[in-house]
Amino acid sequence: MVAILLISAGPVATGPACSPDLAAAGACGWASTDGTQVDISAGITTPGGGGGGGNSGGGAPPQDAAQPGAAIEPEDCGPLGCRGNYTVVTPPDVTIDDLASFRPASPSISGQPDGFGVTGMPTNVVAAASEQIIPGTILGWDVVVRFTPSGYVFDYGDGTRARATSGGSTWESLGQGQFTPTSTSHVYRSRGVYPVVVAVEYAAAVDFGSGTWRPVDGVVTARSGAYPVEVVDVRTALVDRSCAEDPLAAGC
Repeated sequence: MVAILLISAGPVATGPACSPDLAAAGACGWASTDGTQVDISAGITTPGGGGGGGNSGGGAPPQDAAQPGAAIEPEDCGPLGCRGNYTVVTPPDVTIDDLASFRPASPSISGQPDGFGVTGMPTNVVAAASEQIIPGTILGWDVVVRFTPSGYVFDYGDGTRARATSGGSTWESLGQGQFTPTSTSHVYRSRGVYPVVVAVEYAAAVDFGSGTWRPVDGVVTARSGAYPVEVVDVRTALVDRSCAEDPLAAGC
């Protein structure tokens, strides 16, 4: 918008030339005189008008301004996706030494005949062990440890040892007669009392709460107490009467 100011006056001398600062501010107009009046004009720039610097009015937007409808490239955050303020923690690797505070129960042991054997004939030895679940803490983590029997080592007390994949079974469950061999029986050659011991080897696995069992290399061993077996000789003799009938007879 332009305003025209007309002032009637006598002869007027024109003022000094417009300074650069006033020219930059748009305050300089122009003046003319014919001796009877002075015509002064000035330009006024209203908001929204054309010209000027910056991004006012209808000028083009800056080149770095976001354009409407422009596509934004998604950030590549890898296979885990984009998540802020989090830490990935994985369970530690567990060794058999880390299970020192977890001890499976000792196995039980029994024999047939109960508590004794006969020289030169099989004495059946049976051990019992089962899977065990034990909760606890490993390296600061709450865990559950599972122990599963994987091997049995029998020490028959006479210097003989034998390894088996199970604890053995009774003659009755096998459908066998007395003094018949089994996978865990042993034949003693001399009379005496022999302490029989079984060591059960347990395979271990750890669950950190996810429901997934992580196997641990190695085994944990649990031993039974000693089971004494008295081994005797058996001789066959012809007698007139049984020991029940004549307790004082020879051999009774």
